[in-house]
Amino acid sequence: MITLGLTTWSEHGSLLHEGRERKLTLSEYSQFLPCVELDTPFYGIPRLSSFEKWAAATPANFQFIVKANQIMTRHRGPETAGALSEEEVFAHFKQNSAPLVAAGKLKTILLQFPPFFGVTTENVNYLQKVRTYLGTLPAAVEFRNQVWYQEEFRQQMLGLLRRLNFSHVIVDEPQTPTGSAPYFPVATNQLAILRLHGRNFAGWANQGKDWRSQRTLWRYSQSELRSFVPDIQRLTRETQEVCVIFNNNSGGDAADNALALQKLLGLEFTGLAPQQIDLF
Repeated sequence: MITLGLTTWSEHGSLLHEGRERKLTLSEYSQFLPCVELDTPFYGIPRLSSFEKWAAATPANFQFIVKANQIMTRHRGPETAGALSEEEVFAHFKQNSAPLVAAGKLKTILLQFPPFFGVTTENVNYLQKVRTYLGTLPAAVEFRNQVWYQEEFRQQMLGLLRRLNFSHVIVDEPQTPTGSAPYFPVATNQLAILRLHGRNFAGWANQGKDWRSQRTLWRYSQSELRSFVPDIQRLTRETQEVCVIFNNNSGGDAADNALALQKLLGLEFTGLAPQQIDLF
């Protein structure tokens, strides 16, 4: 099975052939694609009522990739959020996101680790602690430190993810000296995730005040999209699901690219929300 989704739902007016100024609702988004990546928990864990609302607003088969809070990925320490420990933050995250789990709508928890999360004994032990904190919940790991992919560590890294039942997040992103991981299309469990960030090298390397608006400013060409097809098709034979998430939305390109890839793959999604038809 192949699924496609975008990062957030409100910024993709092109799904309705409308401009970026038009903010989509989650219900509207779910008329077109079967999953979405929810990024807001990275900055602050949403309320239980928010997760309840999102679960209720989507069709039965719709699913969410929920980004782990920045304390869970050690971007910040627990004291910055007034928490006593990392374990307390994990417990709060699990408690509030429980409505998605109960509805069968949690595809996975995305643990996107920072570039300074390198190959150390401490970090390997922390990944093991994360699995203990999360219990049996599905989770996916995205590294942004290239050392994990060096030849002397690569197979050990993949083995660790397999033992802990973490999905390996396959990324396409600019290859900067720091803060990037290589494109490495290998799955470690029954869910393979491809996150496509674009290839804007200058924006990715930019650490200025406008980096958020430049980092994912990229529109994949038809030939670039076509280059992913063989790996996606191979991964479908090795896993139960391949989920492709487009994160190249600084210029509003993610939705158009997702629909183009859907056409290239010959996909037709079922179980979506019914599309509203304007008769007049």
